[in-house]
Amino acid sequence: MAQDAEVAQLEGGGKVVGYVPGVFDMFHVGHLNILQRARERCDWLVAGVVTDEACAAMKGHLPVVPFHERVAIVSAIGFVDAVVGDESADKRNVWSKCRFDVIFKGTDWEGTEKGRRLEEQMAEVGVRVDYLPYTEQTSSSLLREALERLATAL
Repeated sequence: MAQDAEVAQLEGGGKVVGYVPGVFDMFHVGHLNILQRARERCDWLVAGVVTDEACAAMKGHLPVVPFHERVAIVSAIGFVDAVVGDESADKRNVWSKCRFDVIFKGTDWEGTEKGRRLEEQMAEVGVRVDYLPYTEQTSSSLLREALERLATAL
């Protein structure tokens, strides 16, 4: 994972630091799409992989793929410059450790209560929220449902 010093080197350098938070469980094309689109819109891309504990607190379940494996997968993507652990739904917490200029979320957040809350919190620290197209045909939730149906059928 990236050390805070790596990202801190960019501060004041005129480069746009982008941040994409996600659980990145059962990595799929939707994850790839948002990371790729985010990379096109910033100079330095940081992916925040949500920890197992934070995922359980936010979503009510543990990820299928453990944290250290999800970090390894996201770190291996050539256009992700740094990977950090994300421990909270409040992105100001990770921002305090990893100063980014723009946070990227899927359009499924746009216009929702959680999207408005994110926009308000990020505005407090001068961060822009940029919504990128959500990949409708696949998601970790859909994959989780398919796995549960398979397990029930066995």
